[in-house]
Amino acid sequence: MFAGKIRTIRCRADNAFVRRALETKSGGEVLVVDGGGLFSAALLGDQLAALGIKHGWAGVVIHGVVRDSVALAQMDFGVKALGTNPRKSEKRGMGETDVAVEFGGVKFTPGHWLYSDDDGILVSAEALQ
Repeated sequence: MFAGKIRTIRCRADNAFVRRALETKSGGEVLVVDGGGLFSAALLGDQLAALGIKHGWAGVVIHGVVRDSVALAQMDFGVKALGTNPRKSEKRGMGETDVAVEFGGVKFTPGHWLYSDDDGILVSAEALQ
């Protein structure tokens, strides 16, 4: 289970913006990454998740895939993704940050709240606690 205010990234098979975000201090935010639903390369692995933990992020929701799934499952860091792929992504710095993204019929707006557990994800314009 994890929850926090939403921050967003839109990128395709390029995780440079994901790294930059997880390298910045967070007060328990959730990074929502619209990777276009691509399965061609992982946008997160154990090293980036470790950066997220170090800097206070609650977790990530990725419309794409991750790698290092066994290590990720053992970390105190929330991860939701479409699946896994061992292939590393490109690092060209292509993408957008803090823009509303939409996938799975849900609009993720920066500053709104995301709540996640084993059954799914809930998004709210206001904190529910």
